[in-house]
Amino acid sequence: MTRYDILTAIPTAFRRDGSLDLEGSRAIFRYVGESGNEGAFVLGTTGEFPSIDLAEFTAVVEAALDELADRMRVIVHVGQPSAFEAVRLVGIARERGAKEFAALTPYYLRSSDDAVFDYFRQVSDAVGDGRLYVYIYPARSGNPVSPELLVRLATLPNVVGAKVSELSLDELAAYRAAVPADFELYTGADRDLVAAVDTGAQGVVSGVSSVTPKPFRALADAARSGEASAIAAAQAAVDEVVATIGGDMARMKEGYRVLGVTDAYCRMALDEPDADAKAEVARVVGAYA
Repeated sequence: MTRYDILTAIPTAFRRDGSLDLEGSRAIFRYVGESGNEGAFVLGTTGEFPSIDLAEFTAVVEAALDELADRMRVIVHVGQPSAFEAVRLVGIARERGAKEFAALTPYYLRSSDDAVFDYFRQVSDAVGDGRLYVYIYPARSGNPVSPELLVRLATLPNVVGAKVSELSLDELAAYRAAVPADFELYTGADRDLVAAVDTGAQGVVSGVSSVTPKPFRALADAARSGEASAIAAAQAAVDEVVATIGGDMARMKEGYRVLGVTDAYCRMALDEPDADAKAEVARVVGAYA
């Protein structure tokens, strides 16, 4: 059966001074929990994971599982520069009930294919009876994953799929052609749900859907119906919200302010939207939330 899963990449709420706003994060989790989307991707790029310490990781994971585990899948991102650090995060998350995980490849230093494989071997072992997704994002990690390496990673006992960010549909198709039929692939390109599924993916990991889930749900429903006019209309709506909000966490958080969800800010060095951008966010949120 063709799947059009929408896994929502969820921002982490911070106060203006940069401190963690756990109650604000809970409010975002509750909002996402009402979306009808198939899953949540917690503490990934959209969640500003590089800026999170161990205590904050623990608190955010606890909050996410508490608010979302009975509503949708919760995938906890544990990727770190080293297997030691990633395994430590897996242990913390497992103790709190997490069953699905994603790990960015090692990053900052360039790693050989054998080193990347060993990293995921250790993370896979730590996952135990859980499920692990390889997070492929060479534009940020500096470590590419070839189709041949992904085939090797797919042999690890708990590696069930991959999230693929900022790679082309042709590159996604090359992964699909190489890996086993039951290996799951998700694109990180918000607008490419239908196009990615057409290449053999199972869905999208989308940060924009954390603010405006309705156009994404409409697109998934239209794709399942196969009605060309409905797909075109839904795709146009998704394209509009993605063009306005995109992968910009500060704009996502402006959307939460417009919606009255929470008054959240970014911890990492990201520009706050200017007046024109705020007006555009308010317009699309008003039209599509």
